[in-house]
Amino acid sequence: MKLEIPAGTFRAYLFDCDGTVVDSMPLHYKAWKKALAEYGCPFPEEVFYSWGGKPVRKIIADLNEMHGLHMPVEALAARKEAYYHEQLPELQAIPSVLEHVLEQYGRIPLAVVSGSRRNSVVGSLTALGILDRFDTLVCAEDYVHGKPAPDCFLLAAERLGIAPADCLVFEDTELGIEAATAAGMASVRVPQVIPQSTASEIALSETAGSGTVLPSTA
Repeated sequence: MKLEIPAGTFRAYLFDCDGTVVDSMPLHYKAWKKALAEYGCPFPEEVFYSWGGKPVRKIIADLNEMHGLHMPVEALAARKEAYYHEQLPELQAIPSVLEHVLEQYGRIPLAVVSGSRRNSVVGSLTALGILDRFDTLVCAEDYVHGKPAPDCFLLAAERLGIAPADCLVFEDTELGIEAATAAGMASVRVPQVIPQSTASEIALSETAGSGTVLPSTA
């Protein structure tokens, strides 16, 4: 499927990582389920996808609050990431996005701007052999306020030396699109490929008339 690029001349492309450049969301969910099972913590798949773009440590904190648990944030985050890394040989790129990475490499600056930690992002991009295609990585350690705050995208633009208005963002989540808009950047919504049953659950939970773009399904 071809992505529709908005009109204009863009001097830099900024890509989210998970669910945008790499088809990692199913692998992340498996890692979450395995790590959370040790604490008896439920994490329905529709909740996982609806929280797309939320940092790992924020997810753990929110699950603790939701279920009255006291799971250790740092230890659980490390365990979940270890389970994810075990699956990296299974990781695939998202073809419609990879096309733009390869097409623009060497022509304009490229960045990955992620809510994941650097070791996760580097692991994913290295597994696909495309780490060297990006001029900078902006990861969870690099900023305080996560998406939908614009901080991460503004930092990427600053590092690349490109004005925000000249950047184009590729994102698969509503939080990411909101962050790009807040940064004054145009954006491309990358459809999420998620199970039909999960998409139906997400759709049912959406507020009618909210204007939220629902994920594509397969």
